[in-house]
Amino acid sequence: AEAGVVLAGFTTENGTYGDGASYTLRKPLLQFSGVIPSYYSLRVAPALVGLGLLEAVSESAVLALADPSDANADGISGRVNYVPDPNNSLILRLGRFTPKANQSMVIHQIAYALNHDMGVASALFPVFDGETSAATSEITATELDQMSRYVALLGVGAQRNFLDPEVVRGKQLFTSASCVACHAPSFSTSAYHPMAELRSQTIHPYTDLLLHDMGPGLADNMDEEGGATAAEWRTAPLWNIGLSAGVSGGEGYLHDGRARTIEEAILWHGGEATTSKEKFRTMSASDRAAILLFLRSL
Repeated sequence: AEAGVVLAGFTTENGTYGDGASYTLRKPLLQFSGVIPSYYSLRVAPALVGLGLLEAVSESAVLALADPSDANADGISGRVNYVPDPNNSLILRLGRFTPKANQSMVIHQIAYALNHDMGVASALFPVFDGETSAATSEITATELDQMSRYVALLGVGAQRNFLDPEVVRGKQLFTSASCVACHAPSFSTSAYHPMAELRSQTIHPYTDLLLHDMGPGLADNMDEEGGATAAEWRTAPLWNIGLSAGVSGGEGYLHDGRARTIEEAILWHGGEATTSKEKFRTMSASDRAAILLFLRSL
C-alpha cells in the first residue's frame, strides 16, 4: 500500500571534549504513515566527482589494504564487498560505490539508481522491486553509456591552501590519529581503463573503498544490504569535502546527513574508528581546528 515518511525531527546526544568543552550530536527521527517498513535507511545524495577515477583503481590495490581478520592487530579490519555483475550473476566484482559498496562500476550504479529510485528499467536492471518479470527497457544502451561517461569524467577540484602551515599541521595530525588507516590518501589508477582520461593517474581520494564496522551509533536496520551488515559502511572519499556545504546548500554529512559539520561527522565514528575518534576528541582545541582546516582544504 502507498505510505508516507517525513523527517519529524532529531534525537540528540551530548558529549564532552577532553578539554571540557561540550558538544551535541543529532540523529534523524523518521515518522511513517500508512505502512511502517520493517527495514529502512535514510540517505543523502552522494558526491559525484571522481567516480571514474575510483573505478579505475585496480582491484589488487584495494585488496592490498584489506585486513578482514585484523591480522596486524590494529583494531581495523576493512573488508571487500564482492557483488554480482548484473550482466552475469556468476561473476563477482569488487564493490566500490554507494555507502554499502554494493555497486562495482559507475554504469551499474547509474542503472541501479534509475531502477530503484526512479522506476526506469534498463537492460542491466530490468526487474523492479516486488516484481518477478522484466519490464521493457526505457533507456537504451547508448543513452546509459553516455550518462555513465558523463558521470565518470566529472573532475575533482584541486586542494586549496595546501601550503598553509596550519593545513600542513592538520594533515600531520590526521595521519598521527590513524585516520589514514581507512581514509587512505593515495592510489594510482590502472593503465588499462577503457577511458584514456582516467588511466595512470596518482589520485588522493582519502578512501580505501573497503567496508568497516562503524559501531552501533551509525548502524541502520538494513542488515545484509548488498552483503554489508547494518554497522558496516564503505569508507567515504574525502576529496572535495570542503566544498560539500557550498554545493549542497549546507546539507549534512555522513550517510543520512545527521552531522551538521565535519566535526560532528568525526565524533559519530565508532567501531573500528573509535580509537581515532577518541584521539580527535581528546586533542586540544587548536589541534582539532587544524584537522578540520585540513579537511576543509580538500
